[in-house]
Amino acid sequence: MLQLALIGLLGGLITGISPCILPVLPVIFLSGGVQGARPGSAASGGAPRDKTSDGGSTSGGEVAASGNLATAVERESEAKAKRRAGWRPYLVILGLVISFSTFTLVGSFLLTLVNLPQDLLRWIGLVVLVLIGLGLIFDRFQHILEKPFSWIPQRRVGTENGGLVLGLALGVVYVPCAGPVLAAIAVAGATGQVGPETIVLTLTFALGAAIPLLVFALAGRRVAERVKAFRKNQRKIRIAGGIMMIALAIGLVFNLPQLLQKLVPDYTSSLQEQVQDNDAVKKALDLGGLVNDQNKDLDKCSNGGTSLESCGTAPDIKGIQEWFNTPGNQAVNLKDLKGKVVLVDFWAYSCINCQRSVPHLTQWYSKYKDSGLEIIGVHSPEYAFEKETRNVMSGAQNLGITYPVAIDNNLSTWTNYRNRYWPAHYLIDADGTVRHIKFGEGGYQTTEKLIRELLQQAKPSLQLPAPVEASDDGPIAGATTPETYLGVTKKVNYGGTEPYRAGDGVYSAPSAQPADSFALTGSWNLGTQSIAPTAAGSSISLNYHAKQVYIVVSGEGSLDVIRDGKASTVAVSGTPTLYKIVDDSEIREGALEVRVPQGIQAYSFTFG
Repeated sequence: MLQLALIGLLGGLITGISPCILPVLPVIFLSGGVQGARPGSAASGGAPRDKTSDGGSTSGGEVAASGNLATAVERESEAKAKRRAGWRPYLVILGLVISFSTFTLVGSFLLTLVNLPQDLLRWIGLVVLVLIGLGLIFDRFQHILEKPFSWIPQRRVGTENGGLVLGLALGVVYVPCAGPVLAAIAVAGATGQVGPETIVLTLTFALGAAIPLLVFALAGRRVAERVKAFRKNQRKIRIAGGIMMIALAIGLVFNLPQLLQKLVPDYTSSLQEQVQDNDAVKKALDLGGLVNDQNKDLDKCSNGGTSLESCGTAPDIKGIQEWFNTPGNQAVNLKDLKGKVVLVDFWAYSCINCQRSVPHLTQWYSKYKDSGLEIIGVHSPEYAFEKETRNVMSGAQNLGITYPVAIDNNLSTWTNYRNRYWPAHYLIDADGTVRHIKFGEGGYQTTEKLIRELLQQAKPSLQLPAPVEASDDGPIAGATTPETYLGVTKKVNYGGTEPYRAGDGVYSAPSAQPADSFALTGSWNLGTQSIAPTAAGSSISLNYHAKQVYIVVSGEGSLDVIRDGKASTVAVSGTPTLYKIVDDSEIREGALEVRVPQGIQAYSFTFG
């Protein structure tokens, strides 16, 4: 339990400093922090006022006595107001933690139980945000908003003295970045299998995510109390807070925060990957919710077994943002495919391993779809740019994919299958049972043989066409240079002498570059996922051993590839995709230089 709590706290802290919290920061800063400035501080201008006689007939003693009494009452009132305002940042964050934890764990389950739309709570939260925002902007609307709550002694509903209701609304609409911890919580909540471990994981995750937000809110309050401009512009600040809330609600309706997150590099991805790839974390998270009734039997299948196995009913395809290559782009439900043999393929369009695997799938689909085979490509992104549906559709078209594709940007289905590989194939029989699992490339002849067996079992009288595959050949592990990422958060195989840091820098290739490594020459800007030259003459030196070498790049221009003293040109145009720059008949050691002009971004090298 303690291990789960620490994992949840760590996952929450990483989420709390990630780009996905940027959309809520202005609201937290203004409405959670600045509006929490305490009376009597520099910002409030609340210093005690001087009391003077109004020149009436009251005696001096009476004036002094009444003045002292009034001063005492005012001081007591100011003290109460100060205490109420002082609690505001904490109430906003507390409300966020309560609602996020509750609705993440049981919201989906309860809505399913009463047959209500899954996005109902989110829409309620958005409406509440708009109402509170209008109340902050228009005093008259604030009074109307408070009338239904007039029976409550503290009836300012999240506007000035409150904060808990605002936090509750934020917690419903707040959608943190997907990660292994959140995935474990979401799966447990969606299936209604909430136990003590999941509750601990959820609460510690929410607490971890809330700590940076609370620090930000308290920083806003501190600024408001110390900066003179806030003292004179309280009304404007209140209106600005209301505008920010309404803007956040509108932005969430149109998914604008996703665009913002795409523009900001994910500077926490390396931390997230360290958590995700840790074996102890994987084991603990399985106990915390990743293992459920749908996927608990998948372990009964070996990786790439040569005969049919029985590994439980196939988990649902869930959490899909969009479908294409289906009639009317409608969703596909595995339950509706009973009677067919189904192959679920987890892939990413710029992954070289997937690109080498896909031609086998397209051939099987063409050969066996009329015999009862259905293939579903679950696109689970590895890079941020792979979340763009237009990029995926372009990549699928280039690969000749005509079978249904599901956009699994939140890795919901990926998690529901407890998958960790690109590509990964799950073969499902006509009764909906998983009968074969293959991670990675290769094993094509075996997979086709098992497809044919399942088709024959489903329809014994079926006459099948001749097999497609001639062999099970696939790359042997260690036979080629490992996949080489160029972004700083996933940097692999760097062989240069200068530190490899984000931002602008000047680099030079070493005189003796290690095997299976890359180095930079010239001026470069290093991003989290890609690198781009900032001056002419910049290049990448690569030492490799492989039969084929590919580079993933985007932009407009031409690459000059220098190999064995010979130059070739590769035209680049459009979104990130893979280009072949070496194609030999057998694996060999080699060295090359790729000259990259300005206007092109480079992501990775892959090898075959």
